[in-house]
Amino acid sequence: MADRTPLQAFLSDDEGTTAVEYCVMLAMILLAIIVGLTAAGNGVLDWWTEIDTELQSNGF
Repeated sequence: MADRTPLQAFLSDDEGTTAVEYCVMLAMILLAIIVGLTAAGNGVLDWWTEIDTELQSNGF
């Protein structure tokens, strides 16, 4: 069997595939966390605005 060139060895190496898959999964998880926290933050802001409005209208 003939020796492989460095390019052939690089192209046939699949060691980095798992790392790429983990990076993609991590990116998806982080995106879900960011979207969730943004939605929760907006909900809390709306809730706090309602409380502030009620307190101000009652003289507090």
